[in-house]
Amino acid sequence: MNLSAYLEGKRKTVDNFLKDYISLRKKQKDCPRQLSKSMAYSLMAGGKRIRPILALASYEAAGGRSDGILPVAASLELVHTYSLIHDDLPAMDNDDFRRNKPTNHKVFGEASAILAGDALLTDAFDIISRANASPAKLLKVIRELAFAGGPEGMVGGQTADIIFEGKKAKKKDIIYIHTHKTGALIRGAVRIGAIMAGSSPAKIEVLTTYGEKTGLAFQIIDDILDIIGTKEELGKATGADSAKGKNTYPSSFGLKESERIAEQLVNESLEALKGFGKKADPLREIAKYILSRRN
Repeated sequence: MNLSAYLEGKRKTVDNFLKDYISLRKKQKDCPRQLSKSMAYSLMAGGKRIRPILALASYEAAGGRSDGILPVAASLELVHTYSLIHDDLPAMDNDDFRRNKPTNHKVFGEASAILAGDALLTDAFDIISRANASPAKLLKVIRELAFAGGPEGMVGGQTADIIFEGKKAKKKDIIYIHTHKTGALIRGAVRIGAIMAGSSPAKIEVLTTYGEKTGLAFQIIDDILDIIGTKEELGKATGADSAKGKNTYPSSFGLKESERIAEQLVNESLEALKGFGKKADPLREIAKYILSRRN
C-alpha cells in the first residue's frame, strides 16, 4: 500500500474536523477570544496526527464501518496537544519552540497556555460524548482515554520524567516513563479504535499488544533522533532532552542497543497482527514507518 497517501488522506480528514471544531469554538460567545486563539494556535500548528490516524487504522482493521469514529479519533489530538502545551511550560521542559514556531506560552503567556491546555483536554471528552455511537460504547471510550491520559498513563509518565530529571534512573524506571508518557496514549488510540468497531475482547487484546509495542518503539526512536537528528514528531532541537538531563533509552541502554530494542518491538507488533487480513496493512506500515524515522 501507499502509506504516504494513506497518512496524508487521513491527516486531511482529521484536520478538516479540527478546523470545524475550532471555527465553532471561535463563534461561541461565552468562550473568550484569547482562549480560542490560544487553543487554535497549538492545535492547528501542524503535526502528523499519528494518534488519530492509529485510531482510524485500528477501527478499519477491526472491521469498523461508521463515520462515528472520526470525532472520537480527533479528540485524541486535543489531548495530545494539551499535553504538548503543558510539557513546554517553564515548570516542565521550558521550551521556546515547538514545530519551528514559538511555544504557546511564549505567544500568549503562561496562564493562557495552561488554560488553553485545560480547555482542550475538557473539550476532548465533550466531543466524544456527542459522537454517533451507543452510550455504552462511548462510555468505554471515555474510560479508555481517561486511563491513557491520566495518573496511570501519560500524566504518571510525565511525573516520573520530572522526578528523575538530572538523576540516574534505573532501566525499569526509564521503561515506565516511556511506556506511560508517550506509549499510553498511542496504546489508548489503538484500543479506542477497536472499541468503536465493537471488537471482541480477544481482538482488542491483540491490538493492545500492537499499540504497546509501537508506542514504546515510537518514543525510543524519538530518543535516538534526539541524538542523531532533529526530532520529527516533537519538533525540538537535536539533543534537547539529553542536554536537560533527561533519562532516555540511549543514555541508559546505549544507541546500538536502543536501535535493536526498537526494531524488536516493531517486529513483535507486526507479529501480533498476523491473524489480521489486508485491512490491518495500514497498522503494519505505520509500525514500519516509526522504525524508518531513524534513517
